[in-house]
Parts: sequence; structure tokens; C-alpha cells
Amino acid sequence: MTTSATLVGVTRGWTDAKALCLALIWIPSVLWLDRSADLLGQLALGAVTVALLVWWLSHESVLVRAQTLVVIAVAAVIELVFSGVFGVYVYRLEHVPAYVFPGHGLVYLAALSFGRLHVVRRHARLFIGLAVAGATGWAFWGLLISDRTDQLGFFWYLCFLAFLKWGRSTLTYVGAFVVVSYLEILGTAWGVWEWMPYDTIMGWVAQGNPPSIAAGGYGWFDLYAILLAPTLVRLWESRTGRRLPAQDPDDEREGVLDSA
Repeated sequence: MTTSATLVGVTRGWTDAKALCLALIWIPSVLWLDRSADLLGQLALGAVTVALLVWWLSHESVLVRAQTLVVIAVAAVIELVFSGVFGVYVYRLEHVPAYVFPGHGLVYLAALSFGRLHVVRRHARLFIGLAVAGATGWAFWGLLISDRTDQLGFFWYLCFLAFLKWGRSTLTYVGAFVVVSYLEILGTAWGVWEWMPYDTIMGWVAQGNPPSIAAGGYGWFDLYAILLAPTLVRLWESRTGRRLPAQDPDDEREGVLDSA
């Protein structure tokens, strides 16, 4: 039986709080195991991550599923080009691990779930303010104080502020700041991947390890997802002749406020 909650992204018995907790457990678990995994082990981690992603998406609306697929597609291109080809950041075994591609989908869903939490929506201005304060301190520390200058992180900080001001999914970007920062700090601290001191394309941009406010870069994935997913859903409807249920009118773009 479909409820109103289903239309905004979750089915009965499945909550955004449970989903977020699952993601926050999955991230350190898979990264810790990858510290000593070989290629076969990474493939196993990838299979588990795909299964988790499919199971999670079974609880989400069609629009969220489309958004997640867009994120995975865009992120896969970025990973293969900037890590696989240019080596701007390098994974431990010098290839993109199998779990990374579906993992981007889980990271997006975790950010979305964070933005849909009742406490976050109720105190949206507070959470946005905390995110801006944390991002500002980290970005200026990386640019001016850190032993390893982080110009890329500061650029992403500016992107993050722009997404918060003009973006169509403000609290998703706040969620991305929390989840992506958590992911990047653990991944680099445990040696699962490493960012080069300077970009390897022109050699002009200094990079932290990790760059601060990586969520500012990740926000572009979210932006494409939010812009392109409705078109994908309409194409699916036109091809199949099936009309999907409308989004809950009380919710803005899958439970994420446009502004605080």
C-alpha cells in the first residue's frame, strides 16, 4: 500500500534516519576493509555495495531512483577521467575500486536522507549556518594555515556557498557536506586514496589531502541529478505509457527545501 511518505522518498518501515545510519556504517566498513583488500576483495565489496544500493532504492520514489542513476553516471565519468586518466587522486591499487561507482549512489542517497530528516527541516537555518561556519573555517585553514596549501578546496568552498544560495536543494547540499567530508577524511586518513599535492593536468592548483569542502565539487553531481532526473522520468513515462504518481505537493523536490 502506497502512503504519502512513499511519494517523498520512503516506504513504510523505512525511515531517513535508518537510511542515514546505514550509510554512516557502510562508509567506514568498506573503507576499512579496502585497506588490505586485493582485486577480488574489491569486487566483493562492489557486489555488496550494489546489493545495498538496489535494496535502498527499492524504498525510494521513482524520481529519487532516476536522480541516483544520474549521480552514478556523472560520477563514473569523473572518476575514470580524473583518477583513471589524469591521476589527480590515486586509489591504493591504482585503479578505481568496484564499490566506488555504486558508492556514489549511496553517498547521494545519504545526503538526500539527511536533508529530509524532520529535525533538519525544522531547524533548516541552524543546520545551514553550521555547515557554512564549518566549511568557512576548514577552507580558510587549508588556504592560509595548513602546511599543504589547498586552493582546490577553497574553490569548492565557493561552489558550496553558491549551491546553498542559488541551488534548488539546499538541505541536500548540507547533507553532502556532512557525508562527503566524513568519507574523504576517512578515505585519505586510511590510505584508500591520495590526492596529489598539485593538479596533474596543468600543475597550477594546490590540493589538500583531502581538499577541504569536497562537497562543493560533489554538489555538481547533485545539481545534474536534480535537473536531469525529471526529464528521464518523463521519457520513461512517454515510452511506457505509464503515468507515475505525482510528488507530494507539500514536499519540495523529494523532501529538500529550496530555501531555509
